[in-house]
Amino acid sequence: MGKLTGKVAIVTGASRGIGHEIAKLFAAEGAKVVCAARTLNEGDHRLLSGSLAGTVAAIRDAGGEAMAVTADVSSEADCTALVDAARGAYGPIDVLVNNAALTYYIPTAEYPTNRWMRSFAVNVHGPFMMAKAVLPDMIARRAGAIVNISSGSAIGPGRGPYEDKTVRGGVLYGACKAALERFTQGLAQEMGQYDGITVAAVSPSRVVPTPGTVHHKLVSGMDDPRGEPPILMARAALLLASEPAETVNGRVTYSQQILKEYGWITEAHGRGVDTPGSGYSQI
Repeated sequence: MGKLTGKVAIVTGASRGIGHEIAKLFAAEGAKVVCAARTLNEGDHRLLSGSLAGTVAAIRDAGGEAMAVTADVSSEADCTALVDAARGAYGPIDVLVNNAALTYYIPTAEYPTNRWMRSFAVNVHGPFMMAKAVLPDMIARRAGAIVNISSGSAIGPGRGPYEDKTVRGGVLYGACKAALERFTQGLAQEMGQYDGITVAAVSPSRVVPTPGTVHHKLVSGMDDPRGEPPILMARAALLLASEPAETVNGRVTYSQQILKEYGWITEAHGRGVDTPGSGYSQI
């Protein structure tokens, strides 16, 4: 029996990268997976490879059960329709993975306000609206898991003076992910009254090569040896979604850190292991 047998899971941003891997692993562990993103078919995205159709096909080819729902998580109407479609197909929601993300690496002084607002809408408001939509199912049964996908970008540079004066344009993304981590622990505390509901966040211990990180030149390519295989993030999300809430509710952690802590891997490196994580990961 898989760790998620009989569960219904929604994974946003499931068309490529980390979300694609999470959706496949959850299905392999027995979940009925609703894969959500804006890119339905290969080629629909003008810059990045990957699609919901490809993710669902991979799951079904492996004997799993999945469906695709196109949705823009910055829209509350889309979030509601996504959850309604998942319930209609499979029943109440047991697991939500908020993985969809959007950013542009632009210096703050030059950042177009509409892109700034759009990124916050996807990265912060989307997880709130998705959580709000699935929580009635979880609260009614006093069970469920919400796993928010964060980033090492949430770790700020600290106070000056600064020896490194390089402008990388990552202020917006870091601010979004820091907000997501605070939202995670705040919601986790609110859900503590129900005992069986987990709200947690996990970031990669090292940058994961994906079509997005390659596009933004965060890695040299999909085979960059400095990168972390996306399966580690998928396994970390699975751990947080399947362990008892009393042990992981409110955790803000890193993929290799949590996997080693629970004995799912024997060696770990990167953020949360070799270097400190964000402030929220330390409390």
